[in-house]
Order: sequence, then C-alpha cells, then structure tokens
Amino acid sequence: TLLEAIAAFSGTVPDDFENRVTGTTIADCHAMLRNETGFTADLDAFVKAKYAAYVSGAIRLKLRPGAAEVLAYLDKAGIPYAIVSNSDRMLMDANLRAVGLQRPDFISVSRNDVREGKPSAEPYLRGAYLLGVGPSHCVVVEDSVPGAHSGLAAGMTVIGWPEPHRTDLTFPDGVIIADPENLLSSLQPLLSAVAQ
Repeated sequence: TLLEAIAAFSGTVPDDFENRVTGTTIADCHAMLRNETGFTADLDAFVKAKYAAYVSGAIRLKLRPGAAEVLAYLDKAGIPYAIVSNSDRMLMDANLRAVGLQRPDFISVSRNDVREGKPSAEPYLRGAYLLGVGPSHCVVVEDSVPGAHSGLAAGMTVIGWPEPHRTDLTFPDGVIIADPENLLSSLQPLLSAVAQ
C-alpha cells in the first residue's frame, strides 16, 4: 500500500493524506509528500518502494462489493467497458490479474498509455476511443476526485463511488453520487439514458 511505501523511508503523513492523493499520479503524490512532510526520498526510490508494496500486496486484492454485479450485468447486456487508471501499467496489470480481470479482449488505460493523466480528459477519451464510442455515450464510475474531474472534462456522465472509508470525499458539481452499497441501482438508469 501507499502507507507501506512511505513507511519504508520512516515517513509519516497526515491522517487525510491518503484520501487527498487517491487518483493522483505517483509523481504528484511524491511532490505532495516532499512539500507537506519534508519527505526526502527521491522519486525513483519512492517509485521502487511503491511498486514493491503494491505488487506484493496485490494478491490480497478483491473486487469491491458491488463491482462484480456491475461487471456481470455489463457482460450479460453486451455493454462494452474499460478500466481507466492513473496507476502505472505494471501496477494496473498486477491488480487486474489479482481480481481476475485480465483477459485478451479486456480494455484498460493506464497512466503510461497517455501523455497527461487524470484530471486531464485524455485518459477517458482514450478509453472511449478504444471502445469505439463517443464520450456522450459513456458513463464513468470513479472513486477519486481527480478521476471525476477527468470524466467531466471528457464530456462524460460521471458517477462518484468512493470507497467506504473515503465517503467524505467532495466530488465536483455534476457528479452523481452512487449508493455505496448498490452501485448497479445507480448505474442502470444512466446506462439507459446514454444509450439513447
């Protein structure tokens, strides 16, 4: 985890730090660490520590409650989807593999696949392009504020679905907040609307 990577350098962070860096790039996270805490490790060392912590911890990953139901619904309905992340490709692939979402036809966009990461529109526009759909026909499900900004900037409908321990996130105006216990009930009407 991020906190394990920081601890490798005997670093500590404010209680809200992990919430504030959720969805940011590793370089932005490192810059925030240096600016806010006096963190002294250079970016390369921090990247190596973060990769080691995340890859070794990936085996413990599980899909969030509600995610499997949404993916099954999309598959059954023949609705194409992609995973768009601000994580580097290596971490993203390790996570997808750990939760059983890596297959030859699976579409994903990592931070390495675009020039600008979230909150830029580019990652979601790339995902829409790979799916062969226009942005106005896409619904974004996001657990981070930078990701929500990215989806809105791309001209897509955005659902905010924060992790249960991050329900205090303040999503931007225009984001529809999903029921944290039942994503599918929030998603179904929006999928019908954008299909029009």
